[in-house]
Amino acid sequence: MKKSRKDNRCLAYIEKTAFWEKNMKFSESLKKNSDFQKVYKRGKSYANRYLVLYVLKNGTECNRLGISISKKVGNSIVRHRLKRLIKEAYRLQEDIFYSGLDIVVIARMSAKGISYTETESALLHLGNLHSILKSIKKEEDD
Repeated sequence: MKKSRKDNRCLAYIEKTAFWEKNMKFSESLKKNSDFQKVYKRGKSYANRYLVLYVLKNGTECNRLGISISKKVGNSIVRHRLKRLIKEAYRLQEDIFYSGLDIVVIARMSAKGISYTETESALLHLGNLHSILKSIKKEEDD
C-alpha cells in the first residue's frame, strides 16, 4: 500500500516538530500572528546594528521564540540562513535566558551577511539590555 503525499507531509512535519522540541530544551516557537502582535504592542524592545529584540512575559514556565525577517533583507535563501543562525544562537545559549518570556527577534537589513559569532554576540547583547540573561559565575582554576 502506497503512502499518499499528504501522509508524507504529515510525517515530515511530525519529524520536524520532534527535532525542534528535542533540541530546544526550554522553549517553543511563536507562530500565531496574534501572538507576534501582542509582543509588538505590549512588549519592550531594544535594538542594535543587526537585530531588534522584543520581550514580553508570558506567564508560563517556558520561553517562546519568534523570528521575523522581512523580504527587504534578501531572497528566501538569505532569509532562511539568517533564521537558522538566530535559532541556533538562541538554542546554544538557551540555558542563560530567564524563562517565562515571549521573545521576538527581527533581523535588520544590515544582518544580511553576518557570521554566526556576530549573530550570537548581537543576540546576547540585546539579552543584556533587556536584563533577561541569568548571571554567569566564572569559576577560576588556580
